[in-house]
Amino acid sequence: MSTKEKILNKIQILIANSFKTPEEAFAFFDADKDGKLSKKEISELLQKAEISGLIRGLVTTKLIEGYDKDGDQLVSWSEFKSAIEEIK
Repeated sequence: MSTKEKILNKIQILIANSFKTPEEAFAFFDADKDGKLSKKEISELLQKAEISGLIRGLVTTKLIEGYDKDGDQLVSWSEFKSAIEEIK
């Protein structure tokens, strides 16, 4: 299993164990309720998913690069949903 797969698996476990739906997880981590996850909010999600602080910053950046389709450096619900679908 690649590092990316391990990280996505930890995120999936967090969502499955802590939230009823991916939408609920997104809303929980969208602290400012702007409909998008910022780097800080994604970092909080990764912390809750037990991603090491050592690599959390790098992973946050890579997740945004990989899933931010509109180039605003944020992850919208539709972009988050795409990431969740990839995990499944």
